[in-house]
Amino acid sequence: MENFLKNNNVLLLDSVNETLGSANLLTPSSGETLEIQVLGGKEDEVAKHEVFNLVEVAGSQLSLQCRLLRRSGDRFVLERIALLDKSYWRNLRVPIRFASFIYPLPGAQWQGRRAISSIDLSCGGVAFYCAPTLQVGDCCEIVIPVTVQPVILKCQILRRNDLSGERCLYAAKFIEMCHAEETFVREAVFRVQLRSRPRKDSANENTKGEQV
Repeated sequence: MENFLKNNNVLLLDSVNETLGSANLLTPSSGETLEIQVLGGKEDEVAKHEVFNLVEVAGSQLSLQCRLLRRSGDRFVLERIALLDKSYWRNLRVPIRFASFIYPLPGAQWQGRRAISSIDLSCGGVAFYCAPTLQVGDCCEIVIPVTVQPVILKCQILRRNDLSGERCLYAAKFIEMCHAEETFVREAVFRVQLRSRPRKDSANENTKGEQV
């Protein structure tokens, strides 16, 4: 698995935000054309798409829509079509399960920590199950353990869905994030997207094995 904290690493996604793979950016992203080197043997899969989205993992956090102009092996020359809004990568949400804790901020109506169980994570927020402790608008701190190093982030509750039993489903957005925290969370989201993408070659090999 590549080091996603490199400033020249980008994620490639199709028109419905399914992950195609990752690549190294070989030229400045500010030009009308740019060149990438597709990683992990995914060049044939990427080449099937005339138009796709390119998102920088670190650096300026640029998100672009690009068109494939030409290819030579794993090297691709792309035409820059449009600059995507920063909310594009913030809203990239992946299903991910982890157990963690939330902590009250000063002035909260509850004390001590509360156990949570996540259901998904994005660069801008998290959804999780927890005891019916929080109300919409409440702020707390949450430990995100799936980043390169665990981070404690402030978040604000956006939605609460009361479930049967003694738990609720909460949707929260991250607030007051510094650049390093944004990078850590974005890297974790992108890494999960790549890992969760089905490997067609492996699936075919398994099918062949079952037929023998």
